[in-house]
Amino acid sequence: MLKLTRKLEYALIALRHIRQSGNSLCSAKEIAASYMIPQELLAKTLQQMVKLNYIKAVQGPRGGYKIRKGLEKVRMTQFIEELEGPLGMVDCNINSDCVQIGNCNIRMPINKINDNIRNMFNDIRVGDITSQLT
Repeated sequence: MLKLTRKLEYALIALRHIRQSGNSLCSAKEIAASYMIPQELLAKTLQQMVKLNYIKAVQGPRGGYKIRKGLEKVRMTQFIEELEGPLGMVDCNINSDCVQIGNCNIRMPINKINDNIRNMFNDIRVGDITSQLT
């Protein structure tokens, strides 16, 4: 089964929540409580998104997070790979340490599927998921 990781799900949920809040700052605690997300994992994910310049952190007792401009232009492939690492269905798409690589009979068809998935994610922008439209 091909599916998004929890970390990626939480990142997208948080980004959509922050975007929908307009100019208001959103705390990790608030977002976690709203969507029943483990606060520690969400806080680490938010910190990583700050380092990647997807969101801005505002310190202080009334601090929180807000969206940085330009996020709507970021392709999902870039977003996924910056948060989670290389996007691939099987390990041989990511690294060549596979012991079966010399005699694998499905590598090329799987690579074609992987390329199609990457192209699909390249056609989707983070803003398409986090926009205020429902």
